[in-house]
Amino acid sequence: MPVFVYRAADRRGQTIDGVMEAPDARTVVERLQGEAYYPIKVAPHGEARAWLSFGGGARIRQRDLLALTQQLATLFEAGLPLDRALSILEELAPSPRVRLIVADVLRSVRGGSSLSDALARHHPRPFSRLYINMVRAGEKGGVLELTLRRLAEFLESRAAFTEAIVTALAYPLVITVVGAGAIVFLLTFVIPRFATIFADLRQTIPLPTQILMSVSEAVRGYWWVGAGVVLAAVLAWRVWTRTAEGRLTWDHAVLRLPRAGSIVLKVETSRFTRTLGTMLKSGVPVLGALAVVGDMMTNLAFARAVERLADAVKRGGTLWASMKDSAAFPPLAVHMVRVGEETGRLEEMLLKTAETFENEVRTEMKRVIGLLEPAIILVMGVLVAFIVVAMLLAIFSINEIPL
Repeated sequence: MPVFVYRAADRRGQTIDGVMEAPDARTVVERLQGEAYYPIKVAPHGEARAWLSFGGGARIRQRDLLALTQQLATLFEAGLPLDRALSILEELAPSPRVRLIVADVLRSVRGGSSLSDALARHHPRPFSRLYINMVRAGEKGGVLELTLRRLAEFLESRAAFTEAIVTALAYPLVITVVGAGAIVFLLTFVIPRFATIFADLRQTIPLPTQILMSVSEAVRGYWWVGAGVVLAAVLAWRVWTRTAEGRLTWDHAVLRLPRAGSIVLKVETSRFTRTLGTMLKSGVPVLGALAVVGDMMTNLAFARAVERLADAVKRGGTLWASMKDSAAFPPLAVHMVRVGEETGRLEEMLLKTAETFENEVRTEMKRVIGLLEPAIILVMGVLVAFIVVAMLLAIFSINEIPL
């Protein structure tokens, strides 16, 4: 029986996506209407990929992709055939978007495609070149279940590392936002009311209070100028960094920053070594792995270094010597890769290198955040203290209370 994908809305206006087997599209519409849904679009399952890509449905959360990979690896290890495993995953899908993607992969597999080719139909989202190439290597080597388990471990490690960085940055960001909001509130709501009182009294007020009221008046009267300048700067930066030359210049500048540049370099190195080590351990050739790893880098300057590294290895050079000549990789990473190549344990040393740099990044982030949090609190406290003191000086001068 034909399969249709649909998008419908309920009485509250919320949309849902789903898959339904039916003789024709009219039957799908009638069933949806019978369930109190209003059909928006119904299309044959073969058109699902284009529809998903157009509507943004192919974007799924990283944790959903991780869960999907872990479940597929578990089902494979249990001895289930591929189509049966995908059928179960379709039922267990955490969201309609994931269900549609799994259903399309299942349809392709039943049509005679390999799993890697079926996943490639949804490249680059949610399945990256890394994901597809590792699955393809597992299929060729006959160790697909082992490859899927390694891929799940890789995604889990990457997600844990990313979450650790985000968590470390969350608290300073919250402090900054709350402190800035408090200062803006004082300048735009509290100070103007005191300014009105001082103006009615027509008495000379202290200089700090005059400065404070001038700043308050400027913020209230010309906030749109500041917002426009900030918005224009952000747009100009985005346009500039979307060009290859601008992005490369910006990423080079980021790597040269005194403290942040070192952290970014370690993050990129850990991503490079973990991705390369995982792919080599799964049976992907070195040159093919290096071609994929370059796409995984977020810093374009470091990605260019990886591309030059791939060219050097292609010409017959060793990995560690090419990394040393590049001068873009930390010395520790170069030495550990050298040891790995000399002992024949390159994959293990790459993964150990990734763990080393990830731990260093976590330690460095804790140290930086430990210095940043008191600095933010101190700056916010000084600003609030200046506002309070300026207002108290004015009040004391009006009432002629000696300090």
